[in-house]
Parts: sequence; C-alpha cells; structure tokens
Amino acid sequence: MRPNLSGVSRVMGRIEEIERKIRPEKDEKVREEKKDRFVDVLETAEKKERMRPEIEEKRRTVVPGVVSAEKKVSGGWEDHIAPLAAKYGVDEALVRAVIRMESGGRTAAVSPKGAMGLMQLMPGTARMLGVEDPFDPVQNLEGGIKYLSQLSDKYQGDLVKTLAAYNAGPGRVDSYGGVPPFAETQNYVEKILSMYRKNSGSDD
Repeated sequence: MRPNLSGVSRVMGRIEEIERKIRPEKDEKVREEKKDRFVDVLETAEKKERMRPEIEEKRRTVVPGVVSAEKKVSGGWEDHIAPLAAKYGVDEALVRAVIRMESGGRTAAVSPKGAMGLMQLMPGTARMLGVEDPFDPVQNLEGGIKYLSQLSDKYQGDLVKTLAAYNAGPGRVDSYGGVPPFAETQNYVEKILSMYRKNSGSDD
C-alpha cells in the first residue's frame, strides 16, 4: 500500500509560500545593511581625504625650536665660514675642503686620536688657539681657520706644506722638509687639493 503524501505536500507548499513572503523582507534588510555599511565606508574615506591636506600641512609645520636647533647644528655654522675666512686671509673654498675632509661637516665628530669637531682640532691645538669648546661649531671654525692661517704664514703660502702640517703637525713637516712619508698625510693633502682646485678653479 502506497503512503498518502498529499498532506505532507500541502504542508511543504504552505511553508514555501510563507518563506516567499518573508524572504524578500530579509533580503531587503540584508541589502539595506550592506548599503549602509558601504555608505559608512565611503563617508569615512571621504573624511580621510578631506583631512589629508590638514595632515600634510601639520607635517610641513616644524616646531620653531627644532628649526633653530637644526640651523645651529647644520646650516648656521656655514654662514660663519666666509667672514672668518676673510678675517684670517684664508680662501673660503680651502676651508670648506678641509671641513669636508676632516669631519664631513659633523660638528660632534671625534677621531680615534681625539681630534674634535668640524675642523678636527686636537685638544692641545684647541687650547693654543683659545678654543674653549671644540664642539661649538663657530669656535671650532675660528680656531681651525686661524690655525690654517698661521701655518700658511709659517710656510710662506706653500699650500702643500700647510695642509701637511695641519694633518701631521708642523714638527714633522719641518723634520722631513715637506710632506712626511705617511700614506695618511699624503692622501690627505692630495684629496684636499683636488677638492679645493675643483671648487675654486685654481691650478696652483
């Protein structure tokens, strides 16, 4: 005997009919929720886009104290090179070449031998030149430029001997009658002369 499934079919049909009435509402709610979420995301993105110029402007705004500190450490001391070079009768281009070779422009540079600052003054040389703080860029510059001037006078303008004495000391230059046979000093003199001639256009 075959079972009578008509009642089950009617029940299933009724369930499907109810689901068809309910599902559109559910689907609509889901679509609405998705729509709302998209709008929220879009609005957030637009807010970020609107805020970007403000953020960039804040990034470009530098605290005054920081600017002044940077000028003191980096750009500020460069303004003193020309007047100090003129004061002691030393070519500005030569001073810049020595600074580049000695410290690379680092005001806090210290060599393994104890030379300090922009122009790498040894403690004894700094005291002799009246430099109280070798890490003060302006004091260091004046001391180094003054020393170059004194050496130039001693060697009657002989640039090679002047530079050799700046690196190895005048005693050694006097002992050897010129550039000492030290690879470091010879390389030092050669490189500075190359930089100096390139920047000043001098062939001396």
